[in-house]
Amino acid sequence: MKSAGVKINEPIQIGSSKIVKKHLAILCLAFIGFLSLVTLTATRAAVEPVPASFQYATIRWGGRENMHVVRPDGKVELYGARLAREVVPEGTDQRAFFMNLVMNSLAREGYEFAGMTDDQIVMKKAARR
Repeated sequence: MKSAGVKINEPIQIGSSKIVKKHLAILCLAFIGFLSLVTLTATRAAVEPVPASFQYATIRWGGRENMHVVRPDGKVELYGARLAREVVPEGTDQRAFFMNLVMNSLAREGYEFAGMTDDQIVMKKAARR
């Protein structure tokens, strides 16, 4: 009997060596990428986030003459004299009008709204480090 063209002592090649090298290179790159990703996530998980710290200012309504702002350092800034020059438009709530003016002046300093009650508004800004 004759064999169909395969010699008994020769190794059988399944694919060309170029294809095997290409697959091996892709496998190596994937493994390196996986290790990089694991290392990156492990180092990020080890760093604790720094909690944000804020400074707060409170706008307190005590009437047009007694309206004031309590600053983060504890100083009280009276706004009565400044607000005496302002004219409230007809049909406008005096309290809302003046609270809005003071809120806008604090917003120009970098503060943003944080909360409110019936007679006060709390504003916050990021603390300097």
